[in-house]
Amino acid sequence: MRLKRSALLIAAAVTLSAATFPDPRSDLDKQSGRQTAVLAGGCFWCTEVVFEHLAGVEKVVSGYAGGKASDANYKLVSAGRTDHAEVIEVTYDPSRVTYGQLLKVFFSVAHDPTQLNRQGPDYGKQYRSAVFYKTEAEKKVVEAYIAQLNAAKLFMDPIVTTLEPLTKFHPAEDYHQDFVKNNPRHGYVVVNAWPKVEKLKKLYPEWVKK
Repeated sequence: MRLKRSALLIAAAVTLSAATFPDPRSDLDKQSGRQTAVLAGGCFWCTEVVFEHLAGVEKVVSGYAGGKASDANYKLVSAGRTDHAEVIEVTYDPSRVTYGQLLKVFFSVAHDPTQLNRQGPDYGKQYRSAVFYKTEAEKKVVEAYIAQLNAAKLFMDPIVTTLEPLTKFHPAEDYHQDFVKNNPRHGYVVVNAWPKVEKLKKLYPEWVKK
């Protein structure tokens, strides 16, 4: 029953995002060297696999952010007993994909930014929509893009994504890394993860790794 409900939510999201998403009007200044972005959009299995397919992204690590190091483990986080969110750390080449483009994929494909503490069948603050920024420059780009998307009225409801300073990223347990690649027929993956990858390919085919 939960899988069926989730499928309906994803179908609705695909229809909503069929409209053209604008590029961010502001982006980070030209960067050199590899950079990282930490994003929270529900279950990290689903967001991880989306960004693994994005050209210019070199590595994606599932993990936790927003809480203490002492309780950054799946048992406690998934039970909602910590302040962490499930996140991904995206390592990218800014000469091939910009921070703003990562945000565009995050808001239009990877998750529903109008739901604060829920994504699909998953409930709780550990599944919140959030961007963990490292610098004030990143924060300003995210704030401007959220304002831009809200003004464009692309969603039926306002964007509720929170902006939180990144204090520490904690990698998740090994079995969570590349979970979709390693478990492509898992029921949760089939219903919740692969449709997002197909959405990425449909909306931004030129951005997908060959």
